[in-house]
Amino acid sequence: MLHPKNPFKKDYSGMAQLEQRTLGRTGMTPRSLGLGCASMQTEEDAVDAIHCAIDLGINFVDTAPYYGNSERCVGIGLEGGWRDKVYLETKTGLYGNRVSDYTASRTRSSVENSLRLLKTDYFDAVLIHEPPEFEAAFAPGAALDELILMKDQGLLKHIGVGLRSHDHHRRAIETGPIDIILTYLDYTLVNQSVASTTLPLARENDIGIILASILGMGQLTGLRPSVEVGEARQEGGGVLALAMWEWCRDRDVNIRHLAMQFGLAAPVDGIVMTGPANRQHLEEAFEAATVSIDPQIWKDFEAEFGVRA
Repeated sequence: MLHPKNPFKKDYSGMAQLEQRTLGRTGMTPRSLGLGCASMQTEEDAVDAIHCAIDLGINFVDTAPYYGNSERCVGIGLEGGWRDKVYLETKTGLYGNRVSDYTASRTRSSVENSLRLLKTDYFDAVLIHEPPEFEAAFAPGAALDELILMKDQGLLKHIGVGLRSHDHHRRAIETGPIDIILTYLDYTLVNQSVASTTLPLARENDIGIILASILGMGQLTGLRPSVEVGEARQEGGGVLALAMWEWCRDRDVNIRHLAMQFGLAAPVDGIVMTGPANRQHLEEAFEAATVSIDPQIWKDFEAEFGVRA
């Protein structure tokens, strides 16, 4: 539906609303679906998708230096007062070509450059991004200590980690200053391994959780999944994803809807992160998050595969 006062802008009034959540002890109250901007590499797509997301009620935006042109494009998308409408998160430590540097000096220069690119005076959160060795970022005088100092200086409000290793999740939580864990690929229709490790530990320590890659890096989007490539095929994930896709195809069910709502129903104090490249992808994610699914579909899906929202 087009906006009544602007024929080039859609009117989202009257659409379903995303649930308001909390994010652990941070005090942030984001909507259940966050906007991951890794795939936003042009100004036009970023501005369009970010403004669309905010119009739909999404109020949590995530980016990183590692994501190519994303920070610059997101900064443009948040100009003109849009920054004030969202919680803004970036990362530090991982850069182009998977170059990593968790020294204090690089951490500070990285965050300062992100502040410049994103045209903001502070971040609501900065995550330590995928350190290959835990000590690289958490040793005395390294990235964590520098982020604590920058937090004391008002440049960021909360510190977190964005990585896959469950053991690193545990060790990060045990340091004390970590408020947020971004975990990916391990809470999906085909893999719920994080449910028995990080998630209960996070609940015990009042840590906010961000579930990313809930569509299995393409395996659960609705396209026929590959069983040959991608991290999602680990432990048979690709084979299982294909079986789920075929089950949904035979019943005219959109597997993306099931995958999204499965993630949103996770027992976490936190949110799900979607990663659209443009407005169309964003609208598809929003539809998946808010569409009504017949309870009988979930009952039958659980009988076949053992999981349900």
